[in-house]
Amino acid sequence: MALVCFGLLGGSVKFRVAHPERIPARGAYVIAPNHYSEIDPVIVGMMLFRAGRQPRFLAKASLFKIPVVGWFLRRSGQIPVERTGTAAGAASPLAAAHELVEKQGIVVVYPEGTLTREPDMWPMRGKTGAARIALEQHIPVIPVAHWGTQQLMGRYAKKVSLFPRKTIDFSVGEPVDLSEFEGRPIDQHVLAEATEKIMAAITAQLEELRGQKAPAGRWDPVEQGQKETGRFES
Repeated sequence: MALVCFGLLGGSVKFRVAHPERIPARGAYVIAPNHYSEIDPVIVGMMLFRAGRQPRFLAKASLFKIPVVGWFLRRSGQIPVERTGTAAGAASPLAAAHELVEKQGIVVVYPEGTLTREPDMWPMRGKTGAARIALEQHIPVIPVAHWGTQQLMGRYAKKVSLFPRKTIDFSVGEPVDLSEFEGRPIDQHVLAEATEKIMAAITAQLEELRGQKAPAGRWDPVEQGQKETGRFES
């Protein structure tokens, strides 16, 4: 997969990574990036691969049903997630994450769960997957922000713009301090608080990249009358 990605996109993107030393060379942890383009996983995966880690992603299960793409995802150890909202739907990715931790691997979890609906592409309200994995497996969460991917492939665009060459900036944060939740039952209240700390850390890294302040309130699709999944314009 790395050979394919670098072969197709290597000449079209240039990475600038702030604080690359914050990506540990070994050990298990969660990478939590912002999400605003459908090509984000490829770009984040390329950056992590260049940093010497082989990432595994939580990805929506429907992608695994696509010919060729599904084969690559399964063979490379990516983790399917059913968007059912049930305990059964959550059990499989959590079990896969546990196995990755035992093997000292890393897992990439997009806390927003889908492309942000925030009009100016700031991180929106998060979901609890990244926090749950971190708290249950006792591993760090490292927030990562990137900016510039929208020039390569816009939000919900159908084509990739390969030329001219695009510069994509990354900022890697320090591990999110979740120590206040140690020893507490991992219930919805704890998960919500931990998730907001993760989202705040990602937003702070993105503010550094964009040289702007994010809106004061976290965008919530439900409050805005938007669908939780699918193209938010529809």
